Amino acid sequence: MAHHWRTNSAIFHTRAEEYDSWFDDSLLFSIESAAISSLPLAIQAPALEIGVGPGRFAQELGSGFGIDPASAPLALSRKRGIRVCQAIGEALPFHDNSFATVSLFFTLCFLHNPKKVLQESRRVLQENGHLILGFVPATGSWGKNLQQKKEADHPFYRNARFFTIAQVETLLAEQKFSLTAAVSSLYQPPGEVRQMEKSKPGMDDKAGFVVLAAQAA
Repeated sequence: MAHHWRTNSAIFHTRAEEYDSWFDDSLLFSIESAAISSLPLAIQAPALEIGVGPGRFAQELGSGFGIDPASAPLALSRKRGIRVCQAIGEALPFHDNSFATVSLFFTLCFLHNPKKVLQESRRVLQENGHLILGFVPATGSWGKNLQQKKEADHPFYRNARFFTIAQVETLLAEQKFSLTAAVSSLYQPPGEVRQMEKSKPGMDDKAGFVVLAAQAA
């Protein structure tokens, strides 16, 4: 496991500034943030983001805490006012029932053991707390585009693994999470994002971005 997460995190450590710059004046980021915000529930504090990276989503959405295995992005998160520590989602350094919200945005595809991360998320969530998960479905044009990048040995995606909506639903059910809300967005294809989008309710396998909220059943 250690080898896998170190391999995945190394590129985000060495190229943290490059990755962070993707978000500057990004319509894509605006669409994704709007989709998350359109969920019919607010991110409640205390909130933890797993795979916080440079902290763009945490800053935008109000997560006060973040963890990531790559240290350089954490320095950027810290500058954005996020309390961070270097850790992996499979072994969260927090007590049981510590957070009202745990979120993962674009992190699922990089995890060595998604089941363990969801198990840990459930452990640190408070009673009636929410898991918020944002991911790129493997079946949409964006998922297929990222899969092509993986196959072309793209440095950020060479070790990624993309999931269908059905696979994510199975992962959640196995860890006894119950879906409470979901939205889909990003229907403009890669390279052709020209305007803001309003998210649609539900999970659509043709979407480029799906966000769901779930509670421990």
